[in-house]
Amino acid sequence: MCGVIGIVGRNEVVGEIYDGLATLQHRGQDAAGVMTFDGGQFHTKRGAGLVRDVIGPEDIHELRGKIGIGHVRYPTAGSYSPEEAQPFFVNSPLGLGLVHNGNLTNTEKLRKELQKEGRHLNTSSDSEILLNVFSRELRKQKMAKFSVSKIFAAAQRTVERSAGSFAAVILVAGHGILALRDPCGLRPLSIGVRKGTQQNDLIVASEDPTFAALEFKGLGDVQPGEAVWLSATGRITRKQLVPPKWAPCIFEYVYLARPDATLDNISVYRSRLRAGEYLAKEIRKAKVDVDVVVPVPDTSRSSALALANELGVRYREGLIKNRYIGRTFIMPTQAKRQKSIRHKLIPLPLELRNKKVLLVDDSIVRGNTSRKIVEMVRAAGAKKVYFAAAAPPLKFPCVYGVDMPSKKEFIANKLSVPQIARKLKADKVFYLPLPDLIRSCEFKKNKVPHFCTACFDGKYPTKEVNAKYLAAVEQCRGCSRRSQGGKKQMTLL
Repeated sequence: MCGVIGIVGRNEVVGEIYDGLATLQHRGQDAAGVMTFDGGQFHTKRGAGLVRDVIGPEDIHELRGKIGIGHVRYPTAGSYSPEEAQPFFVNSPLGLGLVHNGNLTNTEKLRKELQKEGRHLNTSSDSEILLNVFSRELRKQKMAKFSVSKIFAAAQRTVERSAGSFAAVILVAGHGILALRDPCGLRPLSIGVRKGTQQNDLIVASEDPTFAALEFKGLGDVQPGEAVWLSATGRITRKQLVPPKWAPCIFEYVYLARPDATLDNISVYRSRLRAGEYLAKEIRKAKVDVDVVVPVPDTSRSSALALANELGVRYREGLIKNRYIGRTFIMPTQAKRQKSIRHKLIPLPLELRNKKVLLVDDSIVRGNTSRKIVEMVRAAGAKKVYFAAAAPPLKFPCVYGVDMPSKKEFIANKLSVPQIARKLKADKVFYLPLPDLIRSCEFKKNKVPHFCTACFDGKYPTKEVNAKYLAAVEQCRGCSRRSQGGKKQMTLL
């Protein structure tokens, strides 16, 4: 997952892009970048690190223009190089910049096609490939005069040629911004507006809380398979390029998105509350005696609170988080995750000593972090420690933009639930059943007929992801992890 943003404004946009990226920082801590266009020239700054580390005061002065895009990167398999920080740029036709959230699953096929056509690719990033595919299709339109219909025609061919997940924002020099979402809608993308007397300011971003922070009004989501044109004059034009094949990633609601986000008309906060209520039923069925419910901050707070209310048990903040440590799940190596968790969470013995504690986390991946948390809570004096995940067992790798481990590294692939409890040194472990997770996201106004649940059940929504493809992904993940820190890296996605 990554975070993307694009703004067309009446005034200089770099300040708002910077602030917008700060609201999306949870979607990527590895690298950041901004690109603006001032009417005659592109200005770009990108690099490794957090937004505040990459974009300084002197950059704000240099990044001039009333139209711009920005990106925060979360690296996926093999994609750790600072050179792959976004935005990407091609100078023809018109001048194009792109930021992209997702993973193409036919990367090698497209790479060979582009190279056969004489295009040079400077990185192993699928985002650079996506930009070059669009550039090629736009060149075929032979625009003597700019035309939104031809932008849409190129976008349609790009969508038809590209497989996998993409929520892309493309800056077209001097004309506007194109927002593009894959037919399954695997990654989120929303648009918003700020009314003006002469011209509207327009925005597109991965999550809608960005709009409130920048005083824009949300207009809803870019639909799966849809293209939205945000013109430099403040007008919005939409076109459904291909029929939608609804399958948004359900893990966005479990962990990835902010709790105050609404994705595809579904409240992330409400979905997590409902997940907690359903999880309480699993605890009640097991007839365990619990004194206190403690969330593993931050993502599981909503579920833990609802679970405690449902059980009639006290809810307490028994783990205090250091807010200056980033999200450990999206750190690139297990060593960094292990080191960070010791500094990130500090047990509060006052709320744990001599108590039967139920810890609630959003999910369990490898189990190493969960085990460390259980050990810390026991060391703080807990009498018993139960561990509940507000998600089903994770068993399958994500090929659509979330850097989960290889299949063999998932703890739930190797062990039964009682064995997982012993591995975690917990008295019992509980999981939310998959049907209940799906129900937690199903609201009355929900228009989503189907979610991508592949990381839980192995059912991938795009046809090119088969046993052979997954075997190659497994091999790729192993190679990329062994090569981190070296110059040579293998990448498939």
